Amino acid sequence: MDPALLREREAFKKRALATPAVEKRKPKSDDFSSRKPAKKAKPSAFSAISSSKPKHGKSGSFDYKTAPGTSQYKFSVLAKIINYMKTRHQNGYTHPLLLEEILDETKQLTVTIATKNWLGTEALPNNPKIQRLPDGKFVFKPKYHMKDKKALLRLLDKHDQNGLGGILLEDVQEGLPKYEKAIKALGDRVLTITRPIDKKKVLFYNDKDCQLNIDEEIQKLWRSVAVDSMDEKKIEEYLNRQGISYVQDTGKKIAPMQKRKKVGNRKRKFKTLNDHMGNVLVDYTSQGASELGGIKTG
Repeated sequence: MDPALLREREAFKKRALATPAVEKRKPKSDDFSSRKPAKKAKPSAFSAISSSKPKHGKSGSFDYKTAPGTSQYKFSVLAKIINYMKTRHQNGYTHPLLLEEILDETKQLTVTIATKNWLGTEALPNNPKIQRLPDGKFVFKPKYHMKDKKALLRLLDKHDQNGLGGILLEDVQEGLPKYEKAIKALGDRVLTITRPIDKKKVLFYNDKDCQLNIDEEIQKLWRSVAVDSMDEKKIEEYLNRQGISYVQDTGKKIAPMQKRKKVGNRKRKFKTLNDHMGNVLVDYTSQGASELGGIKTG
């Protein structure tokens, strides 16, 4: 390479290093000083309407579930009335009330007119736990109407005689004021059994006239004989060997329906009505033609 060019190249590098250079700094993303202030957006009609609505709840947002006029709000008012009427009946206050009195005692006087009309015309009259009287008042309607312990005992006795079994404790609690005191006063005349399926308590009438005093020795003998692996036929044979008579089932036995036999394809026999013409009629079949001898079949 030409040495003159090399000398010029080295001189150019020295001049370039000696000349100071100024770099423009790029603005960073978090440098807000270089940005222009944003223009404020004009409030829209939707934001103005939403800001004018009342806000409920801890978060400050609008809660549509508890807002007056919604179905959730209506049913919450109805549930509060039903629970109050039930508790009131259980405490012995069974006199009817007007709708305004119920709303006053449940502290719900701020309900809307539409909700009040819905309660008075649809919700309360059609509810199975509330009864509307002819004078327009409402009263709680339990499954069983009982005033005292004697009414409870009569109801349990009636269920026992009709073979209906017992009554759930929750139904007694719903219809009998101060039910615990009444059950305690009846003592051993009422039996309380807990169902193993749903753990609900059931009350039964304890009929003492049907109780029998059996000697303990007989009870031990009865429990000592195991009949788990024996059917009715084996028990019957055992009693016959021991010379013990037993009661047989005298009920009418229904005979099983007999199946109809399927009818086969039988050849139908047709009755001939021209037997008297046997000597006159001529057989034109192949066999008859051969017998005649003079007729050929094509």
